[in-house]
Amino acid sequence: MIPDNEAEARSFTQKFVDDATLERLDAFAHHLAAENTQQNLVAAGSLDHVWQRHFADSLQLLEYVPRGTGIWLDLGTGAGFPGLLIACAQRDREVVLVESRKRRVEWLERSAGMLQLSNVRVIGSRLESAASFPAAVISARAFAPLDRLLALSGRFSTADTVWLLPKGRSAGQELLQQGSAIQRMFHVEQSHTDPEAGILVGRGVPSGL
Repeated sequence: MIPDNEAEARSFTQKFVDDATLERLDAFAHHLAAENTQQNLVAAGSLDHVWQRHFADSLQLLEYVPRGTGIWLDLGTGAGFPGLLIACAQRDREVVLVESRKRRVEWLERSAGMLQLSNVRVIGSRLESAASFPAAVISARAFAPLDRLLALSGRFSTADTVWLLPKGRSAGQELLQQGSAIQRMFHVEQSHTDPEAGILVGRGVPSGL
């Protein structure tokens, strides 16, 4: 079922987090709204639907990943989505957030503290400057076009890496623009929070770029 209001979206997130974390996310929603008046973290209109547009939208990615302790790499985390939410739900997994903008790096570090996340590491630089490491999961929301995203981040992947790339309404179109090797590597899943949006789900090391 696709949540079509904030109450349903909040209920949807309860599949992934405990009650204490749910309360911290309530507080985080208020902090996000306050910070958004100081820097443009998210579209102002989305704050009225924060559970649906940002919280549930982030946590739905967990349905495609077996629980484990491998590193989750989130590219261009920005306001914290999906990376901070993933870290809230899976506190036994290290989550690495890559964000190049200084004020957003500071926001992510403050937010990790507020959410009591000891499993978060923030890399405050461009992805090109980050040291390579093998990631079990790579996610990115509104980071870059698919071909550029894969070219920049392929060095972090292994044969078992799961790729989770929310692409909105352009998911299928972006995939069709790639070579056959990438088309075989990925498929499109419908978003649980937007009937017209898609998530590119793949596994392995990209080739044929």
